[in-house]
Amino acid sequence: MHDWHLLGGQGDFVGLQNYVDVLQQPRFFTALRNTFSIFILSAVPQLIAAIAIAAVLDDNIRAKTFWRMGVLLPYVVAPVAVALIFSRAFADQSGMVNELLGMVGVDPIRWHADSLASHVAIATMVNFRWTGYNTLILLAAMQAIPRDLYEAAIIDGASRVRTFFSITVPMLRPTLIFVIITMTIGGLQIFDEPRMFDQLGQGGADRQWMTMTMFLYELGWGAQKSFGRASAVAWILFLIIIAIGIVNFMITRRIASTGSVKGGTH
Repeated sequence: MHDWHLLGGQGDFVGLQNYVDVLQQPRFFTALRNTFSIFILSAVPQLIAAIAIAAVLDDNIRAKTFWRMGVLLPYVVAPVAVALIFSRAFADQSGMVNELLGMVGVDPIRWHADSLASHVAIATMVNFRWTGYNTLILLAAMQAIPRDLYEAAIIDGASRVRTFFSITVPMLRPTLIFVIITMTIGGLQIFDEPRMFDQLGQGGADRQWMTMTMFLYELGWGAQKSFGRASAVAWILFLIIIAIGIVNFMITRRIASTGSVKGGTH
């Protein structure tokens, strides 16, 4: 609530003026849209893939320890290195992805020029790095499920698909709540991948993949050098994350309670 400058330090008390100035900037809503777009494109496929991979690793497969260690390897790679590799792979002219698409007759995609294409490319980076991490969390929860439940279901003639959706998924609800909330917090704070997607690190010529944290960085350390406005963006982002986290918790809790009632009735 102060006019705080990077070089000049704390200035006058301005109240909510920093919030007003931020909300009046078109780039704020562009960054907000980009953040939610990248978050949805990364969170949904990532959660589905993590559950599927965890289910495979929970089964009796050969070299389980090797595969479990393998899914975590992308997580230990530095995010800057992942962003640099994928930015080259998704190059507009000579990228590996466009080369592969050309083999199947698909025209080259302008990954750095088109808004949606850039979001897909950045979401791919996020999924590559975080899917294995969430997989191991879900795998640990799957291994804690009592095996006698599966044995009873098999005796009753239930198929593997039926046991997965009737036993595994309901028993994973507490862990899914945790994973979804942490994915929400991390997804809305994404910074490294979009910033390293090109050499300038500004979110594209038209800011087509600028996120909220990149907008915050631009306000605080860019041309404006206004820590007051950057702090206002941080508070707005914090409130958005809290609101979405509460909604996620309420929805998943209601689904869990409904499932318990149905299970008890059955």
